[in-house]
Amino acid sequence: MTKKSIAVVMPFLIAGVFISSAGAAKQVQAPPQTPQEELAALKEGNQRFINNEKAGHDFHYQINKTKDGQKPYAVVLSCLDSRVPPEIVFDQGIGEIFVARVAGNIENDDILGSMEFGTAVTGAKLIVVMGHTKCGAVKGACQNVKLGFLTGVLDKIQPAVAQVKKSNPKFNPESYDDIDHVSEANVRMTVENIRKKSKIIRDLEAQNKILIVGAMYDISSGKVNFYASVESKTGVANNK
Repeated sequence: MTKKSIAVVMPFLIAGVFISSAGAAKQVQAPPQTPQEELAALKEGNQRFINNEKAGHDFHYQINKTKDGQKPYAVVLSCLDSRVPPEIVFDQGIGEIFVARVAGNIENDDILGSMEFGTAVTGAKLIVVMGHTKCGAVKGACQNVKLGFLTGVLDKIQPAVAQVKKSNPKFNPESYDDIDHVSEANVRMTVENIRKKSKIIRDLEAQNKILIVGAMYDISSGKVNFYASVESKTGVANNK
């Protein structure tokens, strides 16, 4: 291509880039409106993460959009583990989900208050309690570790340990298969504790205004396996 040709074509190429960028910023999907749509959005985001196909979030656009207020559509309670960042594993951008993180993804008064803010005040219609495989906090609870303030955190996981031990006389606190079973039980118990302890959240769920689900993240595959709200009591996975 001659210099003259480049000089003629370049303005059109530059204009195309600006048009494309502007279009990308405007082509923002409408946020999900129902609890079921919000759950589907997280599942779709996790599938993108597994496929290594990011949604192409325009973070500058999202910063500008949320500077005067926020309206995330979901609240995710997850473990502190550095391998399980919810915004990344669900491929979410700025202002799209609330995230509360604590070792062992347990609930406490501060977490419950934050969830009540996220749902009753801000309008999120989905609560996800997400545990994960090979959880160090759960392993510590299984091995009855005592360490400063961590002891109190692990004590909250002990009911799940006791439940699994009761159903498995050969329980091995060194086996990650057994530890993962405790993690699953801990997720289910946390979901139920949220319902029992927070009247605000319990009433919202009874009115079908929100959905509460449990989930387990597989650190080997990146897959999040969800538990349906009514099935969280039985632990039957539902990924449909």
